[in-house]
This record gives sequence, C-alpha cells and structure tokens, in this order.
Amino acid sequence: MNIVLHQPEIPANTGNIGRTCVATGTRLHLIEPLGFSLSEKALKRAGMDYWKDLDVTTYVNFADFLEKNGFTSDLENAPRLFLATTKAHQKYTDVTYGDNDFIMFGKESAGIPEEILVEREDDCIRIPMNEEIRSLNLSNSVAIVLYEALRQNEFAGMESCGQLHRLTWKD
Repeated sequence: MNIVLHQPEIPANTGNIGRTCVATGTRLHLIEPLGFSLSEKALKRAGMDYWKDLDVTTYVNFADFLEKNGFTSDLENAPRLFLATTKAHQKYTDVTYGDNDFIMFGKESAGIPEEILVEREDDCIRIPMNEEIRSLNLSNSVAIVLYEALRQNEFAGMESCGQLHRLTWKD
C-alpha cells in the first residue's frame, strides 16, 4: 500500500503518518514543496524512533510523482491512485483497494488542488462527516482510509498476535 501526501505543511502530521506507515508496512510518498524540512525536530518527535525505518520517497511535483510511479507510461498496468477529498461523490468505503494502490491526501490548509481532482473524478473518495466541520486532521484521515484499505486486503503481512509485556494470555 502507498500513502501520498501532496505538499504537506505540518511536520507533526507527517511524522504521525510516517509512524503509521512503518506500523503497517506502507510506503510514504511526499510531493514537494513541503512546509518543513525532513530533518525538523517536530517531524522526528512525532515519528519517534521509527522514522529511520520508514520507506519514504520525495518528488519535486505531482508530474514527477506520476512519472516515477508508472502513471504516465503504461496506464493499463498502472496501480490505482485514489484522491482523498471532502469534495468527492463516493465514500472511501465504496471502493475496492488493491495492495499496491496509492491513496493521496492534500495539504492541511487547502487539500488536493482542484485541477488534479477534476482530471480524476472517478478516483476521488471522501470520509463522511457532519457539514459543520471543514475537514478532519490529516493524520487521522490517513489512518481511517489506510486501515480500510488494509482491512480489504486482509491485513496482509500484519498477522502477528499482540503480546502482553509482563504476563501471558490464558489459553
């Protein structure tokens, strides 16, 4: 699975998302410009000591991301790219995710540019919420949609059972 952040602005959000990606074996893709430096303390603090284990790639812009991930050359065999936006017609639970799909989220202040959305209307998804609220926190949104995609793929690679620290579970 792949999470894409289009021009993220808040380092703590990206750090939290990075930690979620490490926990789920998900690749993180960052499309510049970023609103922070990847060496920023807030980013590392939110990602804790997991940041070194993160599979992360940066791109200079959206076109660079599309080209380097096969969205411009072999469209028949390209993975799907879902765009998370409050403006979508379909809910994130209405689509079927493949294990190599990409789910893109926009920057905290403005979301994904509408110029990108209108070109991919059928791939836009939204998280239902009350009208009174503009949007959810970015790291929460990523977790909600990512875990649905992982659930649909039966949490592949995440089969281990939780263990207690001091005691053991009863049989």
